[in-house]
Amino acid sequence: MSQTKYLVTGGVGFLGKYITKSILEAGHICYTLQRTASNETDIKNIVADISKDFFSLGDKTFDVVIHAAGKAHLVPKTEVEAEEFHQVNAEGTRRLLGALNKLPSLPKQFVLISTVSVYGLDTGQLINESQSLNSKEPYGKSKIEAEREAQIWGSKNNVPVLILRLPLIVGYNPPGNLGAMISGIKSGKYLRIGNGEARKSMVLATDVAQVILNNADKAGIYNLTDRNHPNFAELEDQICKVLNLKPVKRINQKQALWLGMAGNAMQRLSLPFPINSRTITKIMNPLTFDDSLAVKELNWSPKKVLDHIKEVVN
Repeated sequence: MSQTKYLVTGGVGFLGKYITKSILEAGHICYTLQRTASNETDIKNIVADISKDFFSLGDKTFDVVIHAAGKAHLVPKTEVEAEEFHQVNAEGTRRLLGALNKLPSLPKQFVLISTVSVYGLDTGQLINESQSLNSKEPYGKSKIEAEREAQIWGSKNNVPVLILRLPLIVGYNPPGNLGAMISGIKSGKYLRIGNGEARKSMVLATDVAQVILNNADKAGIYNLTDRNHPNFAELEDQICKVLNLKPVKRINQKQALWLGMAGNAMQRLSLPFPINSRTITKIMNPLTFDDSLAVKELNWSPKKVLDHIKEVVN
């Protein structure tokens, strides 16, 4: 079997770890690009900070470049924090593409890990890739810019660009909202709103890693989900079951809205509070994405998140 040479940015990040592991397990060569050196003996590490400086990759060549580095899981509180999203996600992508242009030869494929946040929606069901990109928030806007940069570069250089728009990514010790949910349930401070009916799209990190390896020649833009879109109640109950805890306590929607308003007031005073009115509204409304195109064109066949919660929590 011939070896494919991969470069993974953010290779020690949450999703990047799964991608590099899959590459190595498949017997391929894996380089990572990250801000600090890695202790992984099987990974060839290139140190660079894409958010700050233009950099060189030397005279190395790569068959596939997977751009998984990025800034997420933070609601910016200042203009400086908001600008960081642009510097890391948009300008960082531009710097990476500039470094690739200086190599002896260009890669045969460029994969960009993007997000469903580019659509700018807080509610909706089975949203597909034809939906307009209307994000007004720093994270989504920076990813829209990154997608545009990658597409222009790919078209100019005749390199296939595969863009994967991901919802909440599920894996061991997850960051972001899922990690906060698990911590809240463990501490007994988590509350279910109403019947917990709102469905949300999610996807296993292992499945994302595998679909990249299986489509090394493909180009296009694709949503990826687990095709099940669990609701809050299903997810909460499964986490409680794995942790051997009683079901979470409930509050009704009116109580939740009042709690959100209290959060608004606390946050205006710069006091720590985990939720606000928008958080409550997002929890109460469904937000799911259609990945039928990936099923048709990428042979996408994901596993259900709910069947793998034990691997996430433990």
